[in-house]
Amino acid sequence: MTLPSLPAALPQALAETLAARGYASLTPVQEEMLRPDLAGRDMIVSARTGSGKTVAFGVALAERVLPVLRVPGPPKALIIAPTRELAMQVRREFEWLYGPAGGLIASCVGGMDMRREIFTLEKGAQIVVGTPGRLVDHLKRGSLNLSGIVGVVLDEADEMLDLG
Repeated sequence: MTLPSLPAALPQALAETLAARGYASLTPVQEEMLRPDLAGRDMIVSARTGSGKTVAFGVALAERVLPVLRVPGPPKALIIAPTRELAMQVRREFEWLYGPAGGLIASCVGGMDMRREIFTLEKGAQIVVGTPGRLVDHLKRGSLNLSGIVGVVLDEADEMLDLG
C-alpha cells in the first residue's frame, strides 16, 4: 500500500501507517532521515517547529527498531525530552506511528504515576519516552533496563543542556 509519493526507502509498516494517517508525502526533514549514507549514523537535526521532526526521528529509528520490535526483552529505543509536555507529545506521535506495527510505548515523566510506568515497562514496552529526572529514577530503582537499546534520540537537546 505504498503511495507513489512516499519514498521507497520508507519501511512498509511506516508507509502504511503514514498513508492511513493522510500523509501524501514526507516533509524535507523526514525525507532527509531516509538518506542511505545516514543509515545507522549519529545525527544532529535542526528544523523549525512544525516541520515534522518527531516523525522524522521516528523514521530514522525504524531501520533499527522495526526488526526487533516484537522481540521480547528490554526496550529497543529511548527518546529523552526535556519536559513532561514534550515527552507526552512524542509518546502520542510514536503510538500512532509504531502502534500498528505492534509497538508498545512507555512514557516515564515526573508528575505521573510511577507504578503505571513500571507496569508498562514490565509489560514489555519496546520504546521508552521520558524526561531525564524520571529516567534516572527508573534506572536507580532497576525498573528500566537499557541493555536492549538500539537507538536513542535526545529531543530538544539544546534545551536539556540549558536546563542542566
